[in-house]
Amino acid sequence: MAKGAKTVYFCQNCGYESSKWTGQCPACKEWNTFVEETVKPKNTQSVHTQERKPAVVSTLSQIPTDKEERTTVGIEELDRVLGGGIVPGSLILVGGDPGIGKSTLLLQVCQKLCGKGRKLLYVSGEESLQQIKMRASRIGKFTDDLSLLCETNLETIRDMIEQMKPEFVVIDSIQTMYSEEVTSAPGSVSQVREATGVLMQIAKVLGISIFIIGHVTKEGTVAGPRVLEHMVDTVLYFEGDRNLSYRILRSVKNRFGSTNEIGVFEMREEGLAEVPNPSEYMLQGRPEDASGSVVACSLEGTRPILIEIQALVCPTSFGFPRRTATGTDYNRVNLLMAVLEKRGGYNLSSCDAYVNLAGGIRMNEPAMDLGIVMAIISSFKNAPIGSDTMVFGEVGLSGEIRAVSQPEIRVAEAKKLGFSTCIIPSVCMRSVSKVKGIEIIGVKSVRDACAAIMGNKR
Repeated sequence: MAKGAKTVYFCQNCGYESSKWTGQCPACKEWNTFVEETVKPKNTQSVHTQERKPAVVSTLSQIPTDKEERTTVGIEELDRVLGGGIVPGSLILVGGDPGIGKSTLLLQVCQKLCGKGRKLLYVSGEESLQQIKMRASRIGKFTDDLSLLCETNLETIRDMIEQMKPEFVVIDSIQTMYSEEVTSAPGSVSQVREATGVLMQIAKVLGISIFIIGHVTKEGTVAGPRVLEHMVDTVLYFEGDRNLSYRILRSVKNRFGSTNEIGVFEMREEGLAEVPNPSEYMLQGRPEDASGSVVACSLEGTRPILIEIQALVCPTSFGFPRRTATGTDYNRVNLLMAVLEKRGGYNLSSCDAYVNLAGGIRMNEPAMDLGIVMAIISSFKNAPIGSDTMVFGEVGLSGEIRAVSQPEIRVAEAKKLGFSTCIIPSVCMRSVSKVKGIEIIGVKSVRDACAAIMGNKR
């Protein structure tokens, strides 16, 4: 151990520091998250002896209110999630499962920006220059405004950024970067926190927008201390199944825009392609005249997405029925089935139930409740629901259908995709009165919805 160094324990979840190991973190209450690291005390003598700059205090009226200048990438799905573009001096974290397309997405961002004459620096700590070249050749042509650097030493990267002064920097990935001032191994809590702090200082002082790629744990969160997500300006998660072609870019934190927007991409041989109409994409290959299938509408930010909900209800072979939910909350499905038994009179206690959101997408909005309920009833009765019918609404514990936000946008999306009937909460009828050319049926309870759909089928 180096002279003056000491051993401390850090919580991998929140970054809490302790002098000894404990089973449960006192700060975040997580178990078995402490790791041992060796740190050297910082020399604080020079800090106290140097002269401090006087602090400047401002009032709200003295602060200019000019709208921040954003740089549009040219990828509409990404620009929407970012809130309209990239803000100068912002630090953006992109996380996702291995092989989901994080590096491909940011390399396409570099292609779009260098095509506009912007100066970029791509720093890779995981791939060689030849590997990056192979991926870039599949994406398309790049200009000489993009510079590549394979380096993991943080001090070397900082000197190169100060020398080149690029407008945008991509760090792939933050877990591979290390600082010589920290004695722990790369990827540890101390190294990740130090590297993020240095990059944040560079972004704010020089006005450079920096993208950093972060690995995720098996729980789906960014590996390293939780403070990493608090330090950056924007946190984007790249979601999707590697066995499927679509990808969803979701914002969980954004200091410069909304966190309700999502971007939908399709993985192709030449890279990620935008999906401007995800509803049409999700509904491809729907079965005709099949029971247990219904189309519902979910709203992600300002974007309505129509999703096919599938349910399969059959008598159980065991004393305890099996329930499975894919793409939605398992506990929510159990709650809705209990409502159907109590309020609707359906004997589901002796049946297995399987609920699936087609396409592998995951949605948890309450407006999907009515779609799940109608899919279960359709499969239980073996009665198909018309393929031109779309439903949405929140189901309460009394069996009532409650209102949802922005129903007019959902109905307009159904009309655009050729649906002729919409089953919606009756309290939303006034909001959708301006939408013409589609039959709108308002229902107050699950019984009313079942009667309306079966009557519409006949």
